[in-house]
Amino acid sequence: MADKGVDIAVIGAGSWGTALGMVLARAGQRVWLVTHNEAHATLINQERRNRAYLPDITLPDTLQATSNPRLALAHAAACVLALPCAAVPDILPLLHGDYPVIAACKGLNPDTLERTDQMLARNIPRTRIALLSGPSFALEVAHGQPTAITMASEDITLASRAAALFNDTNFRIYTSDDVIGVAMGGALKNVIAIAAGVAEGLGLGHNSMAAVVTRGLAEMARLATAVGGRQETLMGLSGIGDLVLTCTGTLSRNRRLGIMLAEGCPREQAEQRIGQAVEGVRTAYAAEKLARKLAIEIPLMQSVARVLRGEMDIAQAVRSLMQRPERTEF
Repeated sequence: MADKGVDIAVIGAGSWGTALGMVLARAGQRVWLVTHNEAHATLINQERRNRAYLPDITLPDTLQATSNPRLALAHAAACVLALPCAAVPDILPLLHGDYPVIAACKGLNPDTLERTDQMLARNIPRTRIALLSGPSFALEVAHGQPTAITMASEDITLASRAAALFNDTNFRIYTSDDVIGVAMGGALKNVIAIAAGVAEGLGLGHNSMAAVVTRGLAEMARLATAVGGRQETLMGLSGIGDLVLTCTGTLSRNRRLGIMLAEGCPREQAEQRIGQAVEGVRTAYAAEKLARKLAIEIPLMQSVARVLRGEMDIAQAVRSLMQRPERTEF
């Protein structure tokens, strides 16, 4: 039986945090949506909208914004982290207690090569950690369109408890105990989506897009299994499901970045125009380092990293990938 009418803190009032707050509110929970400043919180509460990210969505009365994370966490039955991965370490010291911490952010740290679950485990016992990942654009979730997603925890009972908090008819959650596979799938698909955006921006056609998605999935599985994830997880919602959505959906930030790069827009300018975190950039650097450390070939993701750093132009990257020696597919 799902808990009803409990306080849930959602840290991060971007489009994804707001959408998840709406799912929780629809499921009967009282939601504290934590934003970065008081003026933004006041505006959300007065207008019942988050005009900066989801301007056309009316927020339910059971969702209140605040800029005070301690207030939001004071009586929390659970905490959802919907922050850019780079901001996660700043909030970790506040997460005292025994409530579940559900990470809804996807990425790898380019300096430490840590996954999201590893970043959380610096301060939080793994018995409290769950990951929420899968094919889910925030705008569609906020509108209540049917969505299927994965909740992962090393303790499958915790995964089920955390999933029950989101007990909304149109938000179906499957559970998993493969935290590594779910974390890696959610992170690495963003890098492949940048490559898919480049292919789209160059007008390379459907054949090229299919190759990017398929070979990208192979690289994701190779790297994820090398660090302990399971192959079948990459064949599920948090792997191929999220990959297909992010590579083909017009709402994908990483895909949009790739399109802009193909059109000649500098990376920094493209990120500014998108206006929200593009996690695939940091993750591309991290994936390249991790693959080198493990002696694993990921030519597509490596090419993305080199283009992002300005070491190779896009035309060179395409030629380099197509001129690789022939080999067996599997």
